[in-house]
Amino acid sequence: MKSADLLTDAFNRVQETVHSAVEDLSLTDLHARLGGRANSIAWLVWHLTRVQDDHVADAAGIEQVWFRDDWVGRFRLPFAGEATGYGHTSADVSALRVDSGELLLGYYDAVHEQTLDFVSELDGRTLNEIVDESWSPPVTLGVRLISVISDDLQHAGQAAFVRGLLGHG
Repeated sequence: MKSADLLTDAFNRVQETVHSAVEDLSLTDLHARLGGRANSIAWLVWHLTRVQDDHVADAAGIEQVWFRDDWVGRFRLPFAGEATGYGHTSADVSALRVDSGELLLGYYDAVHEQTLDFVSELDGRTLNEIVDESWSPPVTLGVRLISVISDDLQHAGQAAFVRGLLGHG
């Protein structure tokens, strides 16, 4: 199996989990915050998508889907356009409101497509290239992509857990 095939499979698993967590939910359920403080499904999916978009676009040297296709304008969020959710407070999580689950999934699917276009051409040599020298040791492309997949799956799993607790298991 090629490296590109493994990465494609992993990102496809993220997509399946994201869709399972979001599809057919009401706006009330998408924005529900268990205990009044937990991250909402809407925030979790927006955040994981923003991080994937930001990190993959940076590694690929291409524009983020968020800006290229004006998802930033479609979402109309009360944050800076560059926001990805890192450092967000509880108030920020509450402030994230979406018009529909379709909006979240539309943005996610556009990022997913750009991600697959990028990873489909990768090989072992490319995955060893340094993409971030601000860490010790420096981060390779392979490590960056695995980090994105790990973060995505954790947040998608959290969204699925919240969905289940809301009675939509």
